[in-house]
Amino acid sequence: MRAAVLIAMVITLLCPALATAVAPRGWFLAGSDPASYEMQRDSATLHGGKTSMRLASTREPRARQLWGESGFGTAMQCIDAGDYLGKRVRYSGFIRARDVRNWAGLWMRVDGQNPSTQTLAFDNMQNRPIMGTQDWKRFEVVLDVAPEARAVCFGILLSSTGTVWLSDVGFEVVPKTVPTTDTMKQNRKPVNLDFEH
Repeated sequence: MRAAVLIAMVITLLCPALATAVAPRGWFLAGSDPASYEMQRDSATLHGGKTSMRLASTREPRARQLWGESGFGTAMQCIDAGDYLGKRVRYSGFIRARDVRNWAGLWMRVDGQNPSTQTLAFDNMQNRPIMGTQDWKRFEVVLDVAPEARAVCFGILLSSTGTVWLSDVGFEVVPKTVPTTDTMKQNRKPVNLDFEH
C-alpha cells in the first residue's frame, strides 16, 4: 500500500501533466459518438493563468449521420433551471482549437418537462463554427430560460477530428438588452423574399 502511494507521489512530482489527466469534476462526456473522444483537465494549457479542459478526438469517429457528417463528442453538464426561470443567461468561454476538421463550438440547451421531446431554447454555434487551428478567442451563447424550464445543459462540442480547449468559463444572468443567440427563435414575418440582402 505504501509503495503504491509513494509511486503515485513520484509520478505526480515528476509528471504534473499526467497527474491532471482526468475529467474535470461536474463534467461528463457525451454526444453521438463519445467513444471516439476524450476530455481531460489540462493544467499545462492555460488561458490567463487558468486551467483548461481539453476535448479531443481519439480516432476517426464511427458514427455516420444520414447527411454524411461524422459523429461528435461533447464535454457537458446539466443543471436545475430553478434559479434561472424567466431570466436570460449567458454561457461564455475562451476556446483554442487545433486541426478541427469539421467544426466545434459552445452549446447550450434549455429543456422543458420532457427533455427528450421538449427543447425550449438552443444554440450550438453551428451557424458560426470554430474550424481549423486558432488561438484563444472568447465565444458566448445567450438563451432565455422559460418559466416552465426544468434544466439547462451546456458544454463544448467537437464534430469529427481535432482538439479544442475551453478555459475561463462564465455562466451568468444578463439583462434582456443582451441579444439571444437562440437558433430556435423564428421571425414574425417572412424576410428577404427578393434576395436583395
